[in-house]
Parts: sequence; structure tokens; C-alpha cells
Amino acid sequence: MSAQPLNFVPASEFKQRAAVAVADEHLRKSFRGAMDFLINKRAAQFPDPEALEGQRSLAEHIRKYSLARLPDLLEQLERKLTANGVKVHWAENAHEACAIIIGIAQRHSTRLMVKGKSMVSEEVELNHAMADVGIEALESDMGEYIVQLDGEKPSHIIMPAIHKTKEQIARLFAAKVPGASYTDSVDELIGIGRAVLREKFMTAEVGMSGVNFAVAETGTLCLVENEGNGRMCTTVPDVHIAITGIEKVVEKLEHVPPLFGLLTRSATGQAITTYFNMISGPRQPGEKDGPREVHLVLVDNGRTQAYSDQQMRATLQCIRCGACMNHCPVYTRIGGHAYGTTYPGPIGEIISPHMMGLAATHVLPTASTLCGACGEVCPVRIPIPELLVRLRGEAQHEARPGHPPMVGQGAARSRLVDAIWSGWMALYTRPKLYRAFGWLATRLRVLTPPMQGGWTVSRTPMKPAAKTLHELMAARKRGR
Repeated sequence: MSAQPLNFVPASEFKQRAAVAVADEHLRKSFRGAMDFLINKRAAQFPDPEALEGQRSLAEHIRKYSLARLPDLLEQLERKLTANGVKVHWAENAHEACAIIIGIAQRHSTRLMVKGKSMVSEEVELNHAMADVGIEALESDMGEYIVQLDGEKPSHIIMPAIHKTKEQIARLFAAKVPGASYTDSVDELIGIGRAVLREKFMTAEVGMSGVNFAVAETGTLCLVENEGNGRMCTTVPDVHIAITGIEKVVEKLEHVPPLFGLLTRSATGQAITTYFNMISGPRQPGEKDGPREVHLVLVDNGRTQAYSDQQMRATLQCIRCGACMNHCPVYTRIGGHAYGTTYPGPIGEIISPHMMGLAATHVLPTASTLCGACGEVCPVRIPIPELLVRLRGEAQHEARPGHPPMVGQGAARSRLVDAIWSGWMALYTRPKLYRAFGWLATRLRVLTPPMQGGWTVSRTPMKPAAKTLHELMAARKRGR
């Protein structure tokens, strides 16, 4: 099986995709049920609101402290990992990240790489890049394996195949997995997938993983997982390549447990995950297992743009729990594929503009009701609604003094909209002109167009009243 080309969807297609998703009654029902289940599980893990707020405050402070010292911590992490025998690589963008990993794989004459769950590898579209040079990159997380088999992107950062039913997966396995027959038994489906992956683990020359937390003080890569596939990817193959964003570093090992505790409970409502892996180097003399070679690829890909802005820096506090998606009234109705980006939902709306530029993503920050649910449940207190408002503004304005420019800034600006607002300002700052316009609008109300752009997509057309407020008040005064 080879990876399919899974390219980002232009922002211009978001509205059409969202409309298709909203019209899909089965998809909406599935997502609503899944999200309600996750919301309830999370709530059950935090029965004491006061204790939860204390934990969130601690986690927020850890992430802010780590980001405040990010350049120094990254250098410390590199020094410690290098001393531990890990080879550290730096990638400014997706192209460089893929080139580094492909280079490592080709030096070892690799034909197969097994992958644990890694959103950053999805972000840089590594599978597609590997397939272009004839290397199979096989996802071993069951959800990721399913969507890869079907040529799709994950629809959720924690549960990639949450949009699929067991019947759909059964048909997929029967069609794509050699020797598999149709069964809608979940246990049997998992068994079919595991049988395929078990063979791949034993034959792959290279294994890949993501990183949940990188500890600068000890040079430790921490990996959270439930299926054991991450442990297989990082211990069975001779070469282990880890990939992560530069923001995942923390200073001390003691900073990990508070974040870990909130991550698992916020993501899937689990008190703790099945596996928590800590990797500090390759196999040492006398050890019987583990990789002989370990690499870490640290990826920027727009993160320094967010880091350079004091307000937008809060975006990098994210620990990728997905709670904001689970509680978002927009995401729960349209699912992840409508966004067309690696990171959907509220977190994707604020991080994708830095990775891809506002020209490609300026529609995404508008895909929110600004209800505030995402900010209320974020375990590290990212002020997502405030950042969405900021990005909406940046998409409409050119770079301003005192604010670092964003790639694609002003991409949503329209001369027509500028003219409309200029006209609005002229009307509302000149009383005589305003009253004349009101009089004219009431007399010509029959000419009001029935279609009024985005407004009438989900609302009735606006139509001037038969009389202006000034006329109604004057008539009332005369009637006294």
C-alpha cells in the first residue's frame, strides 16, 4: 500500500465543504454522538471545578515559562540529546523536514518505514513525500492506518477515523486488506489490522514517532499512546526518527506530569494512557533491544512567526488534546475534513494561518461562533476566541507599526468592502446625509434584493422599514 497525495484544501473551498458536511445527516449524527460521548467522559474526569482550575493554572504557567525560554531550552535540548547519542536536525519548513527524513531513510536503503502517531508528520505531508521516492510510510496507529488505507486525512487530531462507522471500516478492510473478509465485529477488525501491522513492525528498517514533550534538562523524548504501536515503532526497527514542533520542549522532567495528567483526561477522558514512553538515546552496549540509531527532527514551519508576536505566542501553548474540537459547535457539525488542513477545529483556526499563511487560510478564523467554549475547556488556557478575533483583523489589514507582519496579511481585504465601510462612515457621521438616505431607503424598499451575499445563506433578507425611526417618533409626537 502506498500513501496517497493528501494536499491541503484551498480556503476558498471551505464553505462548500462545510455545506456538504452540514447536509450529510449521517455525518452530523455520528459526530454529535461521538462529541457528546467525549464531552461527558472529560467532565467525569474533573468532578472538582476548583481543583481543575488549579491544575489548568499550573499547566498554563509551565507552558508560558517554557515558551519564554524557548530559544535557550532548544539549545539545551540539542546539547543533551547529542551527548546522549541522539542526532538532532533542524527543519525550517515542511520541505526541509521531509528532505531530512528521506535522506536518513535512503542512507539505510529503507523501503519501509512504520510510523507511530505524529500530527507533525501529517503537517509536513511526509507520507506523500516518501511515496514520491519509492519508500512506503505505513501508519501503525489503528485510526491513522484506517484513514491512510482509504486515502484520507485524519478528521480529528486524537481520533483520526472518528468520522467512520464500523460498517464502513469493514467494507474498507474487505476491499483493501489481502485475505480479509467482511466482518463488522470491532474485535475482529482490530485483529485484522494488528495482523498486518505486526508483520510490518518486524520487517521495517526505520520507525518514526511523534513527541508529546521534549525535556531539555535530561534530553528525554516523551511519547503518549494507547495501542503499543508507538513503543513498537521506537524499539523494534534499527533506526528511530522522532519528529516534533519546536514548541514541545519543557525545561524539567517535573514539568511533564501536570501536562500529561491534563492531556489524557482532556483528550479521551482517560485518567491515564496505556503507555507512556521516555526515550533518551539509542541502544547502549550490553542492552538487548532498542534502536541502534535515534534522530530528532525539530520543525519550525511557521511557529517562529507565532512566537515573534506576544499575543499570538499563546497559540504554541497547545498540548494537542483536542478538547477545543470536541466542544466546538462548528466542528461538531461539519467534522475535520471540511477544514482541509492538518489541524481542524478551533486550534487549527489559530495555528494554520502561521503554517500556511493567511492567504490560504483567512476563511478559517471566521468558522467560529466565538461562543468561548474552546477557551473554557483548554487545559492550558489558550485564549482562542481572542486570537480568532485578532486573526480576522489581520486578514483585513496591511501590516501595522508595532505588529510583526504575518505571511499573507491583508489577504481578505476587499476594495468593495472598503468602499462599503467608507460609505457607512460617511452616512453615520453626517446627520443630514443619514436622514436623506433613510428617507430614500424607505421609499425604495420594494427594490431590496432578495439575495444579500453571505447574510442570506442562513438568514432572511434585510429590508428597510416602511418608515424611518425619526418619522415614527415625529408621528407619535403629533398624535399626543
